[in-house]
Amino acid sequence: MRAIWKGAIAFGLVNVPVKVYSATEDHDIGLHQVHGADGGRIRYQRRCEVCGEIVDYADIDKAYEEDGRTVILTRDELKSIPAESSHEIEVVQFVPSEQLDPMMFEKSYYLEPDSKSPKAYVLLRRALEDTDRVAVVQFALREKTRLGALRIKDDVLVLQSLLWADEVREPAFPALETTVRISAQEREMSAALVDSMAGDFEPGQFTDDYQVQLRKLIDAKIEQGESLDTEKTFGAEAAETGQGEVIDLMEALKRSLEKKRSGGAAKAAGGSGAADSDDADTDDAPVKTTRAKASTARPKTTAAKTPAKTPARTTATKTAAAKAPATTASKAAAAEPAAKEPAKSRRKRA
Repeated sequence: MRAIWKGAIAFGLVNVPVKVYSATEDHDIGLHQVHGADGGRIRYQRRCEVCGEIVDYADIDKAYEEDGRTVILTRDELKSIPAESSHEIEVVQFVPSEQLDPMMFEKSYYLEPDSKSPKAYVLLRRALEDTDRVAVVQFALREKTRLGALRIKDDVLVLQSLLWADEVREPAFPALETTVRISAQEREMSAALVDSMAGDFEPGQFTDDYQVQLRKLIDAKIEQGESLDTEKTFGAEAAETGQGEVIDLMEALKRSLEKKRSGGAAKAAGGSGAADSDDADTDDAPVKTTRAKASTARPKTTAAKTPAKTPARTTATKTAAAKAPATTASKAAAAEPAAKEPAKSRRKRA
């Protein structure tokens, strides 16, 4: 890493020299713009509207316009602003970390000791650890005076720049001002869904799918050239997601819970018994239909996959199966004992 700034933390009368490094980086694959017709690279040029000449970056100044009058500010004039020339990270307050709204966090920087002895650095770190607080600081970086939070990560001081209060917009959504009635059953069901998805956050287990798929597309394009078949590369299912019909909230919660529970049961069984999984889906077909396929389940489902649609069933049996809740397995068994018994017994053994 390369230091982007040098300064010192002013902790009362204690001075802590530090080097500042960007703590984050962009992992996106770099793409540039080209002319689609011939592949020529698209370049942006800084062209003056008055003389029409292309201007080098070193010859560009900044300006402010008000009431038709333009004031040009040179780089030297901007650098003369006292706050801009300051290389001090001033600690102004120590606050509980829960008082900092995550909405205000902007960018993170690592701070490295920049002196022969890191004693002052370690002292400040220990002070934050012992008091369990975050230091609110003010500093100037890249032509801006910034608010920041000084905290600890893996024994390293981390400076996180914060947005100013007037940079965070107030939400004003009329839809949220209307009265909405949430039933006790809906709350219980949603809480159960949260519990079924609860876990500890491990950032490493998540993947930027777009970048992975972009890399796959680039590799396929390099290999196949203009004969690239994107449907073959990614499969035909990608375009079908997110097109399900809007369904009842309680029904959506039930389906979500059933999906999570069946997924957990499949993992517990070690992935064996694919036939059992298919039978289980058949047993609760009206409940387990996914959101993406809900609107097309009726015309596309074959008789072999959905026994609920077979002519062997009576109309009364279909109605009873559709209306029975997921928890009343005994009623469903009574309605069709011969067809359901094998699937039920397999779920009990799992």
